Amino acid sequence: MTRATEDFRRARDFLLEHRADYATAYEGFEWPRPDHFNWALDWFDVIAEGNDRTALHIVEEDGTETKLSFAELSERSDRVANHLRARGVEPEDRILVMLGNQAELWETALAAMKLRAVVIPATPLLGPADLRDRVDRGRVKHVLVRAEDTAKFDDVPGTYTRIAVGGVPVAGWEAYEDGYAASAGFVPDGPTLADDPLMLYFTSGTTARPKLVEHTHTSYPIGHLATMYWIGLQPGDVHLNISSPGWAKHAWSNLFAPWNAEATVFIHNYTRFDAARLMAEMDRHGVTSFCAPPTVWRMLIQADLGQLGTPPREVVAAGEPLNPEVIEQVRRAWGVTIRDGFGQTETAVQVSNSPGQTLKTGSMGRPSPGYRVELLDPVSGAPGAEEGEIALDLSARPVGLMTGYHGDADRTAEAMAGGYYRTGDIGSRDEDGYITYVGRADDVFKASDYKISPFELESALLEHEAVAEAAVVPAPDELRLAVPKAYVVLAAGWEPGPDTAKVLFEHSRQVLAPYKRVRRLEFAPLPKTVSGKIRRIELREATAAGSAEEYREEDFR
Repeated sequence: MTRATEDFRRARDFLLEHRADYATAYEGFEWPRPDHFNWALDWFDVIAEGNDRTALHIVEEDGTETKLSFAELSERSDRVANHLRARGVEPEDRILVMLGNQAELWETALAAMKLRAVVIPATPLLGPADLRDRVDRGRVKHVLVRAEDTAKFDDVPGTYTRIAVGGVPVAGWEAYEDGYAASAGFVPDGPTLADDPLMLYFTSGTTARPKLVEHTHTSYPIGHLATMYWIGLQPGDVHLNISSPGWAKHAWSNLFAPWNAEATVFIHNYTRFDAARLMAEMDRHGVTSFCAPPTVWRMLIQADLGQLGTPPREVVAAGEPLNPEVIEQVRRAWGVTIRDGFGQTETAVQVSNSPGQTLKTGSMGRPSPGYRVELLDPVSGAPGAEEGEIALDLSARPVGLMTGYHGDADRTAEAMAGGYYRTGDIGSRDEDGYITYVGRADDVFKASDYKISPFELESALLEHEAVAEAAVVPAPDELRLAVPKAYVVLAAGWEPGPDTAKVLFEHSRQVLAPYKRVRRLEFAPLPKTVSGKIRRIELREATAAGSAEEYREEDFR
């Protein structure tokens, strides 16, 4: 066992020991900062030696299952690494990996780490235009994709190696499965520096062209010790995280956090979300911890939550803030409280409600162990504001922070200006240090000189049984300059029209202060990125253009 492994285990065990004692964990935690570290070799292979416990368990929609132990994944990733090296993959080569939730995804992730190659994760939902951008800006040398997706690359130029996964021969593509015949004994061709690049993530692009975020062999593997702590994972847990491969949250909770804790990664694959089936699989396979984005939580509460016989011990949400009404419905049904967490592709979890903390309704918790979080005054930029931009103090730079935006020195400098990493998100802090999410700096707007948080209004709308999803943006107004407009997706049993609009305007008047009331409303699907986040920029543009489908509050007086 290397010194780096010992230091990592010591830090991991400290967080496990104090998993329900936030004050001790926050004050006493110190990041391991090794000079050399390779998570696949120095951690995963170490815990995998002779370990027959299940590391990965995948249940398909048709009921078929894949189970791989820690030891089996260690060996398979060795074989894949040797095969990729024979195919020309060298240290710091970029590999675009576009796979679903399938065993090959985890094998490839471990193999690439062992080779010191750089992975560019990509969701299979991407089309040729997105892929051209990723291959070009990512300087991709190798592409590894499902056989059924190879045609998407017909119009993606480049001299990259093409590897297809799926067992079906594809002309011009090498077969991934050939790698299983490679040698099982992997020998690294050199040490891994802690700050060597490991992953390049394209962000979801909710407001602009996707940024290219660079992470190292420590920033995500070690950084997600904080994520492990937030979720409350323990050795032997069975962890289910609903996330699409290709996005950072998948690496957070389907790779690093659970295997940092020596827990089982559990996956249920489906083509169409079925709440009853999901809960049946959770019961059948003993899921002990569950993470899902707000969209999934909102769909779950439309079903009978009582169908789940044994709720997980830990339930968390991330990706976007979770509305209080959803949290309350789950608490009533399952007897457990969904704990919010806040982070970004650029970081691990920065702020969270970890196990054992007193929870405050609407708050996303307190800074994670290893993070010094400040709120920067919107005018002066000074720290210590009661409400301001959420930022990380770089004088105590957390390990779980990106290197920067790859190929964009100006954007990196802007994000790191003044000794702080600036998230672009606005929060408020109370006297106990709890931080409440206000909104993206670009999303918060003024109406009649009052500042409006779209999230607060959306949460109020979701309290009504008619509303399944909602998004609020500013609409131009001659008197107030801007007023809140809500785009609403209705729950089952409700029909769009003036009657429902009247009901929702009345609800808005009852639960919101006059200056916050929803003044305009439209029933429409919400535009989203391929990662499921709402593209508010499209809603703002549609609102500015006007719509004949819009209802106005004054029409119902």
